[in-house]
Amino acid sequence: MILELDCGNSFIKWRVLAGDAVQVVAGGVVGSDEELMLALEAKSVQVVACRLVSVRTDAETELLVERINQRYEVACVCAQPVIELAGVRNGYENYQQLGLDRWLALVGAYLQAGKACLVLDLGTAVTADYVSASGEHLGGFICPGVPLMRNQLRTHTRRIRYGDDVAERAQQHSGPGRTTAEAVERGCSLMLQGFVVTQLELARKYLGDEFVVFLTGGDAALAVDMAPGAVIAPDLVFKGLAAACPLS
Repeated sequence: MILELDCGNSFIKWRVLAGDAVQVVAGGVVGSDEELMLALEAKSVQVVACRLVSVRTDAETELLVERINQRYEVACVCAQPVIELAGVRNGYENYQQLGLDRWLALVGAYLQAGKACLVLDLGTAVTADYVSASGEHLGGFICPGVPLMRNQLRTHTRRIRYGDDVAERAQQHSGPGRTTAEAVERGCSLMLQGFVVTQLELARKYLGDEFVVFLTGGDAALAVDMAPGAVIAPDLVFKGLAAACPLS
């Protein structure tokens, strides 16, 4: 089985592929290296190969790689920054500064679409990236996502204090909030939706009328109504990872 890892600053997204490198047989999201090892043991996974992308520090990544090597006796192949991959050219002035997970997501999107695309990753942070029909990455935008906006308000405003259960209930409707929690949660959702609408307008300017919109990240569902016809693609990073780290 092939273990694939997307190691972010807060969470590790993982999945296991069968020997054909196509069928997903297990997967999940964990908060630490220890939780990852426990999850793999619970699934009785027998890893014969591993590839990963990490935006963690080199030291943190090396510790995880060492644990996997010790447990499964396999060498982990790690994605590295490159100027060009799978027909996509990195658009940053310094290509090494573009986040690897973001880079692999837009590569995965282009591989799937085969044409111009707008990639919206709606997670802790929100990113938008534009890829032309010829595979040129035109750059993008980064702003706080709903979790960051919410946490900033909770942290820096004394009177905004409520738990996750209250937040979940507040999100069940979209009208003007009649409590502080409702006002914050629904306001953050509107901020996100406004960002998406703006990106669609800009995409028409930079990409023309023929482009595919990809939505990924934990809050992708909040933007579905804003982008009719968008492709919901939770595994875009893994698609790009397969291109960056082929195992044969």
